[in-house]
Amino acid sequence: QVQLVESGGGLVQAGGSLRLSCAASGSIFSIKSFSINAMGWYRQAPGKQRELVAAIASGESTNYSDSVKGRFTISRDNAKNTVFLQMNSLKPEDTAVYYCNLEGSNWFKRPYVYWGQGTQVTVSS
Repeated sequence: QVQLVESGGGLVQAGGSLRLSCAASGSIFSIKSFSINAMGWYRQAPGKQRELVAAIASGESTNYSDSVKGRFTISRDNAKNTVFLQMNSLKPEDTAVYYCNLEGSNWFKRPYVYWGQGTQVTVSS
């Protein structure tokens, strides 16, 4: 019902920047009762659990992991159902697979959660 297509990952040196994008599409957006509550980014490093990096709600409020505050900025283009993650001052510990996340609901409060396929971010020291 929803496809999340991520782009922008890659290899960068410590101190560098990357910008991730995630575009959401699918038949669910043609359903009048469906709305996006939040979009965000999670990451998972080898041997570690997936963790929240940043999220932005429909009202534009944002939430960041303490480890990325001041370095990463999340934003969204509501008209295009797209979320961005600007990552500055990257550190080797930011190396992980980054996953786009979309959470929505309908008029009956049924929750919907979707994940992208993941994009690799590697920061070399």
